[in-house]
Amino acid sequence: MNWHAYQNAPAVLIGMALIGWAYSAVRRNVNIVDVMWSLFFLVSSIVYCLGAGSSTNLLRAHLVLVMVALWATRLATYLALRSHGAAEDRRYRRIRINNEPFWIRSLYLVFGLQALLAWVISLPLFGAIQGSPSINVLDVAGCMLWLLGFCWEGIADWQLARFKAMPANRGRLMTEGLWRYSRHPNYFGECCLWWGYYLMACAAGAWWSLPGPALITFLLLRVSGVTLLEADMRDRRPDYAEYVKTTNSFFPWRPRHADMPLNSAE
Repeated sequence: MNWHAYQNAPAVLIGMALIGWAYSAVRRNVNIVDVMWSLFFLVSSIVYCLGAGSSTNLLRAHLVLVMVALWATRLATYLALRSHGAAEDRRYRRIRINNEPFWIRSLYLVFGLQALLAWVISLPLFGAIQGSPSINVLDVAGCMLWLLGFCWEGIADWQLARFKAMPANRGRLMTEGLWRYSRHPNYFGECCLWWGYYLMACAAGAWWSLPGPALITFLLLRVSGVTLLEADMRDRRPDYAEYVKTTNSFFPWRPRHADMPLNSAE
């Protein structure tokens, strides 16, 4: 494997982060970093592909690149449309209050940190793209798990966007569709995606890339994902407690009460 390709990626990601930071400083709104998150991985994958050696299995490398491109484009587009014209996310407003002058500190607290995290998490992408072993059963399993995650996350986002677009649903909780079976189906789908990439990395001999999916799973469950959103929803929505009682947090499962009302969303 060409480790120089992995070592070169941070410089490219930091360059992206600087551009995003400059834009956010002018707009006084750092929501753009959410749009950039998946694009960090797409750019990393391109760097890894460009650094492929003669022994690289190009079929797997190109397959992984296409998978990352599909996921990154969909997620970035969805988040861009959702944040267009919107106020800065509550998460960032809280950070801004305690870290003035935020326009300077956001360079490393928000943009630099996310670029660094993306680089570490991209380990399985590097391993899968740079590996030389032939396509095998782990690649098939990884693709299937990735497809499950891609569809699950995409459907959950679409259902939530459609629900919020209806004026009659203003102020209501989303507990329909996939949201009936877990409170965070989008995060579950995201997690499946990354473990799918990891299986493909293992197929390429890169079992050592485990820190990548482990870190994104930890972030989704304990840091910027489930834990943070749950705390925010409990503070803002008294009716969220009932949703918690009846619905799994992360792994999809049938509601614990068959008569759970479907009129309660995020």
